[in-house]
Amino acid sequence: MQENSGTVQDRRLELRADCGECFGLCCVALPFTRSADFAIDKDAGKPCPNLRTDSRCGIHTELRQKGFTGCTVYDCLGAGQKVSQVTFGGRDWRSGTREEARQMFEVFPVVRQLHELLWYLAEALTLPAAQPLHADLRRALDKTEQLTLRTPDELGELDVGAHRQEVNGLLLRTSELMRAGVGRGKKKDRRGADLMGARLKGADLRGANLRGAYLIAADLTGADLRGADLIGADLRDTDLTDADLTGAFFLTQPQVNAARGSAGTKLPESLARPGHWTAQD
Repeated sequence: MQENSGTVQDRRLELRADCGECFGLCCVALPFTRSADFAIDKDAGKPCPNLRTDSRCGIHTELRQKGFTGCTVYDCLGAGQKVSQVTFGGRDWRSGTREEARQMFEVFPVVRQLHELLWYLAEALTLPAAQPLHADLRRALDKTEQLTLRTPDELGELDVGAHRQEVNGLLLRTSELMRAGVGRGKKKDRRGADLMGARLKGADLRGANLRGAYLIAADLTGADLRGADLIGADLRDTDLTDADLTGAFFLTQPQVNAARGSAGTKLPESLARPGHWTAQD
């Protein structure tokens, strides 16, 4: 039975960050290391100096100019508002006890991982080639959603790694079904490959397995990535100018945000073209 596309689309809309419903958790819970991505060092659990009392960023429109590129490519996939409004019932970390704040900061990355799995599972349910797995995928999605609704104590004790491994088995089977129908000849298996700085301009990567591949600063100008599996691929500073990612799957907004692209880059419909790409055109 084909999964209801409207229901899945509604689920995926819930996995979009709504900073107005969050208490700036990513600006507090996560650590920064002074680098090309961040202008300062910041410990986990310590508020970023740019975070205002209204939980908004004081330099939001100038993040790239002021050395906080890492902030512009991050996306919590809706975990921030889930932890703020559901897990902790709308209680701001500033107004609770120190222990409550610590627990909120520890739970946030756990829910972020679960939301990433929800994104992949919801996408898999839209893929016709994966229809033989839809029943299993739906059960995994429902189970993962239920995990996100656990209490702070339960989330703190959750073995999220074990759950990821369980879900990954389904996603691997989905990938095999999807890539089997793309292109001709032997599919390129570059899972986990070190392709940092690789010159892949115009490369035919249709149906390629690029799961977990390191594509940092790689040149994929004009490359054909239709039907490629990009789950976990590191696309930081990857040049996707005029590349075709139509039908590429298990690709997230943070991955796209971290890459470079152009008006000619073709993206899956579920993903938005980053604003900084326009500035680069």
